[in-house]
Amino acid sequence: MRLLLPLLLAASPLAAQDAQPKLGPNAVPITADNAWLRDTPAPDYWAFAPFVKPQFTTSACSIATVTAALNGLTGLLPHAEDQVMTQQALLAQTGDPTWAALSAEGGDGVTFQQLADFTALALAADGLADRIVTVLQPTDDAAIEDVRAMLAENEATADNAILLYFNQGVVTGDWDGPHISLIGAYDAEADRVLILEVDQEWYIPYWTPVPVLMEAMTKPTSAEHGPLEGETGGLVMIGAPVG
Repeated sequence: MRLLLPLLLAASPLAAQDAQPKLGPNAVPITADNAWLRDTPAPDYWAFAPFVKPQFTTSACSIATVTAALNGLTGLLPHAEDQVMTQQALLAQTGDPTWAALSAEGGDGVTFQQLADFTALALAADGLADRIVTVLQPTDDAAIEDVRAMLAENEATADNAILLYFNQGVVTGDWDGPHISLIGAYDAEADRVLILEVDQEWYIPYWTPVPVLMEAMTKPTSAEHGPLEGETGGLVMIGAPVG
């Protein structure tokens, strides 16, 4: 009988009213909207989605995203003894104690500039130093056409990748704080992007409109996030090989 009360409470109308939806109106999960991915080549989605894994700590979104990007750019290695790069292996390979500390459980997380710097460090450590890292950090909506141009360039080929630094709550309607994930597609006609979430304890990939993305990238981080207070986001693009 003691087990019955929680079950009744969970099913009560009051409990249903108090429950928030998983995603707010600015995020549409891929399970509800995937026709575009089936009707177009979508090179980024098919190259990178298989390699996007859950961040291994609650502070490891940067290393999770960089690892997915490098694995997607490299592709599945050909031999049975070849391992798929893990987040922990890439941290060890780069050998940067600051990145490791920021990504550990309870770590502060990285700034936008650190994301760009650590991405370049990881590329060099993984033998991909011939790729150029380009950053775009919009300060207001005036940069929206620059953002669209970078998204379109990225969508044209799977030989580049875009890492997104953004306020996750602006998109999902829940947690208000800085986060990093990988851009998986850009539907230019609908003016929306697919975010390949590494925060997989809570989310799966979702679409959001580019104007919402702009708001998420330009919203300053609140004081509750300590050393990240005032931080804004943007796009970090790993370009195709030089030459």
